[in-house]
Amino acid sequence: MRTKLLVTTILFSAMAAALPARAAGTLNLVCAADVKWCELMEREFEASHDIDVNMVRMSSGEAYARLRAEARNPKTDIWWAGTGDPHLQAADDNLTLEYKSPALDQLQPWAQKQAEVSGYKTVGVYSGALGWGYNTQILEKKELAAPACWKDLMGEDEAFSYQKSLNANVTQYTKSGSAPVKAAARGETGIGIVFMHDAVAMTKQGFPVKTVAPCEGTGFEVGSMSIVKGAKNLENAKIFYDWALSPEVQSKAAEADSFQLPSNKSATVPPEAPKLDDIKLIDYDFAKYGNAETRKALLERWDREIGASAN
Repeated sequence: MRTKLLVTTILFSAMAAALPARAAGTLNLVCAADVKWCELMEREFEASHDIDVNMVRMSSGEAYARLRAEARNPKTDIWWAGTGDPHLQAADDNLTLEYKSPALDQLQPWAQKQAEVSGYKTVGVYSGALGWGYNTQILEKKELAAPACWKDLMGEDEAFSYQKSLNANVTQYTKSGSAPVKAAARGETGIGIVFMHDAVAMTKQGFPVKTVAPCEGTGFEVGSMSIVKGAKNLENAKIFYDWALSPEVQSKAAEADSFQLPSNKSATVPPEAPKLDDIKLIDYDFAKYGNAETRKALLERWDREIGASAN
């Protein structure tokens, strides 16, 4: 009987050793994508890992502010998604941790460049161009021509001057990147300035929204991911980081009505996703505008000259 028990114990030990290692515990995740995509990522990760995810959804600006507030005692382990400039700002402020994923060489050049610019404190997970979506029914009812262009692209002073003029037609400046086109989809506004993939999502859901790439050219984002410096669950954060860069995971985005371009070269690109090669893009300097001092100065100027008059 003792011999049989010993053999059984050895067999179970051998089987356990052959299984892939799975970290247990928790992961505190800040997600700056659309809530449906955040929930999909949380659900899929928990289904394939013995890790409980505590997920909080917030905008990129709110996520950056949270990391700054928690700097001395971080409660967040990883920040996934949201436009890349705040991630670069967090890297510049030394709020995030250098990490080179084994999947780095599988990524698109723009995603690798995001990592290089940040000193490998962030990485690109998706990309999308800025444009707008307009409600076709509202424009037809008001007999307005469909918008096709920005004014000519301009320098900083000219840009602020243009925004002051545009401000008279703006009903709300939102914290959520996708909120403007959702308002247009519901008929609350005629036009929502957003990343184009968010406008595509509204059309896909059956709303009368048409997506526009500005004729003169436009900026684009590199949605990013960063591990927080001082993360309490560092190993689990690295596991999530590598998992989120895999083609299998990135190919699931369309299930959450998210039509960004995935960063992994082998991921499936949703057919509805606006292609960067088909859009006239400006030469956007991510290093310059992701710099903490530059971003602080520009945001303060916007609050002073635009935001104050909008309230």
